[in-house]
Amino acid sequence: MELAPTQDWIDVTTSSISPTALIEWATRPECGAVVTFCGTVRRTSTTHDNVEALEYETDEAMARQRMAQIVATVRRRWPLTEAVALHHRIGRVELGETAVVVAVSSPHRQEAFEAAQFCIDTLKASVPLWKREIWAEGSAWSGDAKAMTEVPK
Repeated sequence: MELAPTQDWIDVTTSSISPTALIEWATRPECGAVVTFCGTVRRTSTTHDNVEALEYETDEAMARQRMAQIVATVRRRWPLTEAVALHHRIGRVELGETAVVVAVSSPHRQEAFEAAQFCIDTLKASVPLWKREIWAEGSAWSGDAKAMTEVPK
């Protein structure tokens, strides 16, 4: 997939997410750092040791709006940041598959690390995503849910 080198790439999708595609997209000649975070489905949770999949639900319009707010805050706090990508899957995501990817590029590593960590931490706290854990014997909404917060300015 060939994309024009824009500054921001926000996506909420039922399709698989390619961390490699996001790294390639975020790589820019003026940037010496590309930091990525990939969240994958793991076998254990706080309540089960046999998770087979997760199922995510969201209000897509609100999720995209909150993700755009996160990027806007990144741009204010780390103005040298070049590319910022926030992608999250919805629907069923199998064990070992990627559920979320953050990719940030900047001229220097410190800004890229800080901005990427801010992105994933803020996404988890402020984007309306609901997670159902699925195991062989049944399923349940994750007990890790917390009250959603506003995106910091």
